[in-house]
Amino acid sequence: MARKIVSTGRGGAGKSTFVALIVRYLKPPTLLVDLDPDLSLADMLGADFRKEKKKTVSEALYDVIETRKRGAKVSTPTHELMESLLWSDCLYEDIGFDLITLGTKLTEGCYCPPDELLRRTIPKLARNYTNVVIDSPAGVEHLNRNIVSDINDLFVICDPSEKSLRHIGRIKEIMKAVGIRYNRFYLVANYEFDEGTEGYLRNSGEIYLGKIDYDANLEQYNLQGKPLLELPEDSPACLSVKRILTKGGYG
Repeated sequence: MARKIVSTGRGGAGKSTFVALIVRYLKPPTLLVDLDPDLSLADMLGADFRKEKKKTVSEALYDVIETRKRGAKVSTPTHELMESLLWSDCLYEDIGFDLITLGTKLTEGCYCPPDELLRRTIPKLARNYTNVVIDSPAGVEHLNRNIVSDINDLFVICDPSEKSLRHIGRIKEIMKAVGIRYNRFYLVANYEFDEGTEGYLRNSGEIYLGKIDYDANLEQYNLQGKPLLELPEDSPACLSVKRILTKGGYG
């Protein structure tokens, strides 16, 4: 069974950047699941869904609903059809990783239908991978959706603010309330921390793995739309993430 890894934290803390950087150090095959509607992870990895004619989960669900609204005769139940589409239309395959992204909601109401689809399908997909990495949207609302109930490693990406520190406790409260189980709870500092503010994480009572170092190349890659997987191996950000994973028990 795949190891389930979740990256979470406040908006702008660097969750997607962390996921994009750890891909090169995880034992393949790895499945990435992007729950953030803005497709930032796909951009950071250079995954061009349009070029490869792939759909987000929300797009695929919208197409199925619209087809049924037009009265088209489809004998397959919606949930079975959508599970099939996840494999054929939504799974972006690349060297070193596969990627499924939730995408922007195109139907009325909440994210309940695509959430339920992913909740039911991720365990089935996980059988084919060594690691399944979830890139969470900002905040804690996604935890209430309980898409992944059993987590091996939870990485909370922090920024140097009081809100970020309070966010740590809030995450644990909600996970307990909705029944999300995890084996390890890790804190990771983004590049904005200095030696003084890092002390707050070291003394938080949680396992602190270290800081993602500032990397001017990373900023340029994001601005130019270049895949972060093309960063050189001596990139400060890459080296710091490698140290973080090693401290977290990743060989």
